[in-house]
Formats: sequence, C-alpha cells, structure tokens
Amino acid sequence: MAAPSHPEDMLTQVTQLWSMLDEMSESSPESYHRFMQQQLEDAKQYCAPPEPHLCLQTHILDPNEKSLFINLCRWKRVPAPKSPTDPIPLSAGPLEEVSDKAELYSIIDIAYNPTVLQRENQAEMDHLISLTFKYIEEHYNLSLSHSYHIATFTLKGSLKRMKQSLRGGPVPAPFFNKNMRNELTLDLVKHNLGEDHHNNATLLLNKNVTQSKVHLIEEIASMERPEEAITPAYELTIAKDANRKPLKIELKVELPKVSSVSECELSISRDDVIVEVPEKYRLQLDLPELVNEEATTATFNKGKGVLLITMPIP
Repeated sequence: MAAPSHPEDMLTQVTQLWSMLDEMSESSPESYHRFMQQQLEDAKQYCAPPEPHLCLQTHILDPNEKSLFINLCRWKRVPAPKSPTDPIPLSAGPLEEVSDKAELYSIIDIAYNPTVLQRENQAEMDHLISLTFKYIEEHYNLSLSHSYHIATFTLKGSLKRMKQSLRGGPVPAPFFNKNMRNELTLDLVKHNLGEDHHNNATLLLNKNVTQSKVHLIEEIASMERPEEAITPAYELTIAKDANRKPLKIELKVELPKVSSVSECELSISRDDVIVEVPEKYRLQLDLPELVNEEATTATFNKGKGVLLITMPIP
C-alpha cells in the first residue's frame, strides 16, 4: 500500500481505521480486545530504551591512530532480520571523540535487535562483529584494526550518553506482524505521521562481507516525550584508612517514590555516576576520586527508599 502523499489522504485513512475498529468492537469484541492488547504491547516494546550488551575495544589505524570502543547494544526498536539470508538492520550513533585525563579515544554505539545478539556459537558472533567493523569503516571512512578484545565492562561512557547517541541518530522504522484490512494498521499511521518531519535513514547491514553497498529503510519520528525528573536528595562520603588514604566512596540517594530497584538505571564510570528513574529522578555527579567501576556495588533499601552505592577507590 502506497504511503499517503497529502494530509487529506492521511486523514481519510485514519477515518477508515477508526471506522474499522468501531465495526470490530461491535462485531467481534474478543478480536478487538486482542488487537488492542497487541498494539499496546508493540508500543511498549517500541518505546523501550536501548540496553548495553557488550563493549569491544580496538584501534583506529587511519586517519588518526587511537583506541576505539564499540558499544554493542540491544534495542527492540531495531527490526530483526526477516530471514537468515536477509540483511541485518542496525541503528548507529555518531562517532564521538573523548579526551580523558589519561588518553584520547573514540566511542560509537551500535544497536541491534536483541535476537541478533543471541548468537548460538562464537563463530556466529565473530561474523557479526566482522560485519560491524566493516560497516564502521565504510560509513565513517576509517581504517580499523580487526584485532579486538571484549572489555570487562558492558558499556563505555554513561548510560545517558549512549541513549542520547542512539535516540538522536537514525531511528528504525516499526516492524510489526499484525495486518489489517488493506494493510491499514496503527503502525502504518504512526509511520506515515512521522516521515514528513525527518530525513534520516536506518542502515541495513548485509551479511555478505564483500558487498560494499549498505541498504536503507525509511525512518520514523521518535515518539518519546522528554522526561520530567527531579534531583533527589543525596549524601556522598569518602571512607579513609588510618593513614587518611581514601578507600571508597559511598553515595546514599533518597528515592521515596521508588518501589523496586528494577525502576533504577545506574551508570558508573571512573569519574562520574548517574542515577536515573524515568520520569521521577535524575542525579549526575562528578566523583571527587577515580573509582573502580567494575567493583562497585549497589543496594536498595525498599523500606527506607534509599539507594546505597559503594565505589572502591583503586
């Protein structure tokens, strides 16, 4: 079905859709209920944020030699391949250069559908990584070392930075299996409403490594609303030994509106920490000492509504 080219065409299709839903609700209430439940579930998955999966460390050889961290992320918004022989959809953020206190390096975020990252064996995962490297080389005009290692952490940089990187870049088109009369679905309406306002494209990575061209699909506008969050009350203390040497940083964050630790999103790097509870709280702090993020622990006291983060100082 061709996409409507004029607002009048779009309004006509929307009117047809609602008439069809009214008819369905009267003639087949159970089918209507199942359809609406499926649409709500699809929308929930579509709006879920990307999640870190693993981080690869390699080197840019040309034009300027430096370390490169590739954050491979899971994102349900990215469509899964329709078959094993089809190209693999991906969403990529910009190549970012970071100047740390000790080094200069670059970060890029690449998101795949979660099923793509569930490789059954190492050979399949190696193949996916090889495709990812080739995509980065072609799209960003770089020459990479294809020697790499998997970092001990799953994400380089903060969780907020990664989400902004992917959400601000090409946004995948919706991919649903539900079909309605004349292929008119809520998915199509959302897709067509957004396509007039954005011109980015999500890139499809072909499984044939020797093929240089990358296929494109349409993108849609982001349906996400800005989060409204407040800064929670917190207390930061530095524990020291008998010689006054710093041992660890303890951060207590008061989250009275949080009922479960599953609501919290925690991101820690060597020199900062971010605590997020979507639409409720957000706290970002620069740490007074460098910490060992891999040895950091966090516990949530449900009764008191307090999150305690303990960060050892190396």
